[in-house]
Amino acid sequence: TRGDDTQADSGIHVFTLTLHLSLLKMSDHRKFFVGGNWKMNGDKAAIDAIVSFMKGPLSPNTEVVVGAPQCYLSYTREHIPANIGVAAQNCYKVAKGAFTGEISPAMIKDCGCEWVILGHSERRNVFNEPDQLISEKVGHALEAGLKVIPCIGEKLEERESNRTEEVVFAQMKALVPNISDWSRVVIAYEPVWAIGTGKTATPEQAQEVHAKLRQWLRENVNAEVADSTRIIYGGSVTPGNCQDLAKKGDIDGFLVGGASLKPDFV
Repeated sequence: TRGDDTQADSGIHVFTLTLHLSLLKMSDHRKFFVGGNWKMNGDKAAIDAIVSFMKGPLSPNTEVVVGAPQCYLSYTREHIPANIGVAAQNCYKVAKGAFTGEISPAMIKDCGCEWVILGHSERRNVFNEPDQLISEKVGHALEAGLKVIPCIGEKLEERESNRTEEVVFAQMKALVPNISDWSRVVIAYEPVWAIGTGKTATPEQAQEVHAKLRQWLRENVNAEVADSTRIIYGGSVTPGNCQDLAKKGDIDGFLVGGASLKPDFV
């Protein structure tokens, strides 16, 4: 989700279902994944509230990761339960140097965190990050030992001109040469056209793209990677579509936006 996440906040209680939805996937060999991207939101008080709520038992069928602002990475990691992963929301493509304002995978690891979100639609469209730079970031993060959530997705004009496959396949093609270990990659599909536009992606539309992405992996990487790689949905999730999305065979979880800063997002 994007912006102030008004739509997501209005349906916040849907996220109390996400861990329970993992039960629908118990027979699936891909572990259900719930990612919460706090974006440029929150403070220590908000983090404390989330930590207090999440100290209870979590479903063993679900992997939970929260994406904290970089200034709160250490604080989040120190306070949140050990069975919940902590992700940075961005990093650069080299270990150190004269890159003012950037953060490296080595620094993320030094904060005790093991995940990073890269290529988010806001990084692509607000900060104009191109496919090649995102790919290089992914490659360096993996080499440095991080797990990576690369984000892909098409904009409204691309969807309306029937270019969805062209766009997401091109984004995947750019990523593949720099992915050395697919077991440490979770792909997030963000239909940017369905976020904050008044348009809605149906569970069927989301499943269609996820299935095509999995087939693309089968044809361009290999069958093992296609079958084992988790592809999660990063579009608007509501009480009305949450369960239907989770039931789809190629949707392996969610990447939730600002709503995940509420303690009950899981």
